[in-house]
Amino acid sequence: MTPPGAGRPDAWGAELAARGRRGGQRIVGADEIQAEDEVAGLLGISVGDAVVVRRRVMYLENQPCELTNTYYPASIARGTRLAGTAKIPGGAVTLLAELGHIGVRVQEDVTARIPDRGEGEALGIEEGRPVLCLTRVTFDREDRPIQVDRMTMPAHRQRLRYEIRIG
Repeated sequence: MTPPGAGRPDAWGAELAARGRRGGQRIVGADEIQAEDEVAGLLGISVGDAVVVRRRVMYLENQPCELTNTYYPASIARGTRLAGTAKIPGGAVTLLAELGHIGVRVQEDVTARIPDRGEGEALGIEEGRPVLCLTRVTFDREDRPIQVDRMTMPAHRQRLRYEIRIG
């Protein structure tokens, strides 16, 4: 969630490499669409307002491990590399910072459900296996939402760890 800096790999790949593992991602689409109820509410915009969505499949050791849809207000992403399917050097968080949008707070919600057929096939999981759904909203210094990530992960292959400093 912190920009790694110019010329550095994206956070996903760098974190895995530090653990001696290989990871990657494939961008399967980027579109400008009308915001549906949940995304509009999380971004603090009206239903039907324009948003840019980037859809990715994340890989761990060449196995699909996560489907991620990331939504940006069109006012931030329209006409930028966020609206395209090419990889962004240093990742989207680096580009956001270059555009003057730096995240300072994150809110996450985690739920579980049975995936639909397309999600199950994309993740290579058996029918009936649950997925974890993590929704992350990133806020800037003015407490404005600048990004919403909706991640779908096979529950049996995930471990979520949260470390919280008290005081």
